[in-house]
Amino acid sequence: MSVQLDRTTYQDRLNEGKAAYAAGDPSDACPYSMYGSVEDRFGYRYWTKGWSMARSEAEAQQPAEASAGQ
Repeated sequence: MSVQLDRTTYQDRLNEGKAAYAAGDPSDACPYSMYGSVEDRFGYRYWTKGWSMARSEAEAQQPAEASAGQ
């Protein structure tokens, strides 16, 4: 079975990572392996990118006062 590494798959992996962040999963919960097959490495790269994007978006939405007190 071969996965097409295209824009649709890229967007799917980003969305999976964002959903995982929203569900409270840690960044190391990625179901793909950075040392596996080409498909796994592709999935790992974009899943973690999606997770990071969701985290950044969530941090940007926090009020500045909350982060200033830390």
